[in-house]
Amino acid sequence: MNPSNPPQTAEYGGVTIHPSSLEHLLTYVASRLDEVSAIVLDPGYSTTRAGFAGEDAPKSLIPTYYGKYNADGQEKLIFGDDVFVTPRPGLSVHNPIGRDGIVEDWDMAEKVWEYSFTSRLTGAKASDPFHNGLNEIPSEELPTEMEVEADEKPLADSPLLMTEPGWNPAKAREKTIEIAMEKWGTPAFYLARNGVLSAFASGKASALVIDIGASNISITPVHDGMILKRGVQHSPLGGDYISSQIQAFSKTAVEAGQPPQAKYKTFPADKAPDASYRSLLEERTISEFKECVVQVWAGPNKLSATGPNGVSNEEVARTTPGRPFEFPDGYNQVFGVDRFRVTESLFDAKAAIPDPDSPFPAPTPSQTLPELIKASLAAVDVDLRPHLLANVVVTGASSLLYGFTDRLNHELMALYPGPRVRISAPGNTAERRFGSWIGGSILASLGTFHQMWISKKEYDEHGPNIVEKRCK
Repeated sequence: MNPSNPPQTAEYGGVTIHPSSLEHLLTYVASRLDEVSAIVLDPGYSTTRAGFAGEDAPKSLIPTYYGKYNADGQEKLIFGDDVFVTPRPGLSVHNPIGRDGIVEDWDMAEKVWEYSFTSRLTGAKASDPFHNGLNEIPSEELPTEMEVEADEKPLADSPLLMTEPGWNPAKAREKTIEIAMEKWGTPAFYLARNGVLSAFASGKASALVIDIGASNISITPVHDGMILKRGVQHSPLGGDYISSQIQAFSKTAVEAGQPPQAKYKTFPADKAPDASYRSLLEERTISEFKECVVQVWAGPNKLSATGPNGVSNEEVARTTPGRPFEFPDGYNQVFGVDRFRVTESLFDAKAAIPDPDSPFPAPTPSQTLPELIKASLAAVDVDLRPHLLANVVVTGASSLLYGFTDRLNHELMALYPGPRVRISAPGNTAERRFGSWIGGSILASLGTFHQMWISKKEYDEHGPNIVEKRCK
């Protein structure tokens, strides 16, 4: 067996099959896989989504963050929403995925992902029946030849489709299928690109997918269900960057209003959680502020530009009614033009609010959304560009900011005045937040997709590099 050789076209499960038998085998496999719905796992930097194929929304939605603390001399881990609940002594918050969307800590990523489906979909692994309290038999009466399955796999009966960013390296892809096959025991696996799935969720085989997530912006050109790798672009100006701009804005003078009377909870030194715990809770409040208040200047032109009547766009923005917000400490304020400024640097790097304490460096023009789109389209065939511009798909939770799609439309028409620009941006919040998961749910539930799965036998025969040959 040579692992560098791809499987033959008439090969299934590592076995060469006569063409006349292939159709019958695929029908049989399809009927077997239909008995148990596949699981779709969509890991992101902020949240991890999991659910059964064929459903319209994930049943499991947990934070990708996890907590770590020491108790009785042992390290304890906290997953899911429990990480927000109790500020345990020394509790620190971590994320196994880097801001570029690539896994950095595989051991913890595996635990977070496994928790996402075992906590709400499949149930936890079965424990040893001799030690789970259900078999009260004296040890001397135990049958000596009884064998116990000590390592039952959590996905032994469920095919698994996972998502990945378009720039995921080959080593990370191989590590993913190793975990799915060897640790979780899934009988069939597939790894799909986020951009392709988001296009499928919008009913398109070809599209220019603009994904505004928590950790980054990505532009993915998709043609006939395949990503055009040369055109994939991404930058760190995602939802977390907008949060940092809000924090930078809050450090500067704002419109008249009473100062906040914040009373922070204090802890004794030996009981205090790590600073990362406070940062996580602050981010939750800022996320609520983004959803209620923050707005994108809808255009045309930049917020700093002057309109056709000689009045600056910023002055026009001042005349729009403000938006109120009440913070957890009871502080109320109506936010005017400042709610536009915190998002303007997504389109204009010069509009970024400087903050020396921010974990994000000042954005460069090449990281802004218009420049990313230009770079992406410049890297694909010129004949495809009009078709992609006529099928622009907007997804990602941070794209739900009020006015975002209007501004994007103005920017695209200014950049490409000739071709027809058509943006597909679902108004349904769930469809925008879970675009790639919904695409995976559609794909994995199709009868014709069953021949695409990588079976356990194929994995055993060809090794983890089969994912590079089968999951393009």
